[in-house]
Order: sequence, then structure tokens, then C-alpha cells
Amino acid sequence: MKRGNISIWFDPKTQWYAQPQGKQGRNQTYSDTAIQCCLMIKSLFRLSLRMVTGFVQSLIKLCGLNWTAPDYSTLCRRQKHIDIAISYQKSHDGLHLLVDSTGLKFLGEGEWKRKKHQPEYRRQWRKLHIGIDAETLQIRAVQLTTNNVSDSQVLGDLLDQIPLDERIDSVYTDGAYDTKCCRKVISDRQAHAVIPPRKNAKPWKDSKISSIERNELLQTVKHLGRTLWKKWSGYHRRSLVETKMHCIKLLG
Repeated sequence: MKRGNISIWFDPKTQWYAQPQGKQGRNQTYSDTAIQCCLMIKSLFRLSLRMVTGFVQSLIKLCGLNWTAPDYSTLCRRQKHIDIAISYQKSHDGLHLLVDSTGLKFLGEGEWKRKKHQPEYRRQWRKLHIGIDAETLQIRAVQLTTNNVSDSQVLGDLLDQIPLDERIDSVYTDGAYDTKCCRKVISDRQAHAVIPPRKNAKPWKDSKISSIERNELLQTVKHLGRTLWKKWSGYHRRSLVETKMHCIKLLG
């Protein structure tokens, strides 16, 4: 029986300590890889930063490595500026990108207190925007913004995170991205936009290719109905990114 069995190991070839930068001042002791590893363990096991230090040090000792774990001050300082490197498997037959966003509360009390005592001054939210590969379900693009940034404003930044040498076959989003700007950035990457028109959508009057395609889609939806269009276009696969969002919230 191997239920509940968990194995955590460190690759001895990992660049745990930072390389000298050749700049004036004190060099960093630990690499971004080491900091990211500690923060990942913190998120997975829901530990505080001080607990992570001791937990990682015990894992290093069990692995028999001659390393030391970053202390609390180092983790607290470096987590604000670290560039997270997300590993992924590159698509070969064209990327089908599923895009969605969700709100994250990072400061303030719970919903019950808000309803009981009215909103607090310190109550704040952030919006998480992600794009995942429909085949591998790997996160390919991620962006964190304030809650006053609309979904359509971020789509271009998400697509810019996909290498230019990788072909994007299609982009699946919800009706919030049914704007000229979003369809243009998708068209610029030679991709097909799978975006349902809004319920109160009107035809666009300009003669751009993306606008003509959208107007044809609008007529198709009016004649065939949304249900048939979603089945025909494969739009229901966008539920995969909603499931991924649920997993992210469970971890956070």
C-alpha cells in the first residue's frame, strides 16, 4: 500500500547558490531557483516563512546535501522581486490557448464580517489572469493585476508570453474579451479567436478582417443559437481553464 506516500527530492546539480554578478556590493547568497523552491513548498504545505526555513533545512539534511536553507529575512525580501520561471512542454501541432481570470482577496476580513459591519478600508482584491494549454493543461501565461483592470486589457500581455516561434492555433475566451482590441492581438498572432459575442452585441462597421469574421459569427449565433455554436466550435473545452482556476484557489 502506497497511499499517502510522498517523495521529495533535490537534484544535486541544481544551482542552489547564486553565481557572482561581478557588480559592486554584496552578491546574493541563494539563486532564484532556491528561493522559488522554498516558496513553492510554502504554498503547497501552507507554511509560514519561518516554518519553511526549518522544513527545507530538514529535507536538505535527509537528502545528504551540503546546502543551507535561506533564512526568514532572505525569503521575505527576495519574494517581492523574484522572477518566477514556469517550466512547460512546448506544443508541436499548434497551441490551443484557454484564457480566464478570477479575483483574489489578499487583504481584509472575511465575507461574514463585511456583511455584518460594512466594507473595511483595507479590503483589497487582485485579479489573476492565466492562459493554459488545452492539451497538456500546463500554465503558459500568467498576469496579476489590480481589480480595476479589465480582462480585455491583459490579453495582449498574455499572448506576448508565448514565444514568437511557437504557433498559436486558437484562443478560447469568454464574452468579456469580445472587443476589437482582443480580436486584433489574436489576429496578429495568426490565431483563430473562439470568443462568443455578447448578448447585446451589434455588428462592427469597420472593414478589418477580424471585424468581418466577428460579424459573420454574430449572424451564425443568431441563426443557429449559442448552444449549437458552442458544440460546433468546441467552446466547451474552455471549462478546463475554470477547473485550473479552482485548483489554484485550493492551493492558495
